[in-house]
Amino acid sequence: MITVFGSINMDLIATTTRLPKPGETVAGTGFATAAGGKGANQALAARRAGAEVRMVGAVGADQFAAPSLELLRQAGTDLTSVRTVEGPTGTALILVEQDGENMITVIPAANASVTSADASATVKAMTGNDSLVLQLEIPADAVETALIEAKAAGIRTILNLAPLTEDAARLGGLADMVIANETEFERLAGETGLGNSEREAALKRLHAQSGQTLIITLGADGVMAIRDGQIVRAKGLKIEPVDTVGAGDTFCGYLAASVDAGMEFEAALRRAAVAGSLACLKAGAQPAIPSASDVEPHL
Repeated sequence: MITVFGSINMDLIATTTRLPKPGETVAGTGFATAAGGKGANQALAARRAGAEVRMVGAVGADQFAAPSLELLRQAGTDLTSVRTVEGPTGTALILVEQDGENMITVIPAANASVTSADASATVKAMTGNDSLVLQLEIPADAVETALIEAKAAGIRTILNLAPLTEDAARLGGLADMVIANETEFERLAGETGLGNSEREAALKRLHAQSGQTLIITLGADGVMAIRDGQIVRAKGLKIEPVDTVGAGDTFCGYLAASVDAGMEFEAALRRAAVAGSLACLKAGAQPAIPSASDVEPHL
């Protein structure tokens, strides 16, 4: 079983022909709302990939609480550990231009109320066969407690280093498996401007120091990882993206579900990369996450 300890948001999405420059106003071409939050997105992706999933987090006492959880509820996700707190549900303001590129501002709101006590309770409810999936949209001390206590309990931990925070490198060293994009990986490695060969060298150096499984998502170039001393690569699909906002979370959820199910690592990477590609073909985060039946024909 997978437990996702993380954020739950309502996404407010505006589409435009191009993203505005600082101080500039541009006309929008559309507007929509969709359930989101990196934690909730990854939970739904893991559930649609076929895993049993429990979501742990918090929503506010407002009009966004119910719709932010609706797709998770419809998918059969265990929501008994989602608390309702005073104040608003977390929100994300998302601008998406016509080529699929995006800009996002996240307001934590209820997500900021998640505590180390919640982390401890989450880990205590898990068994050694479970996987714990985390991101960085809830307070760093809660993430840190969850990672430390899960390791002590022999529970597999998967940390997505997003969004990039000052705590990313420190927390990244505590997880069994770390998923990062190119920028996030450079923070973890303490280096900048890495080319392909330098990136591979940094992967090998960090892996030799920690033994962690490290995964770098590279957009259209697929994914590069290291596990048990071996560099592994996988490709997604060649697509014309509509909206890339949910691709990373889809990848994380599918990878967690595939590893949790005991799938061979290279096959799990490929499955997750394909799912991430398919998530770019629809607008929004959660509405775009493909089901396992959508992914399997492309493998």
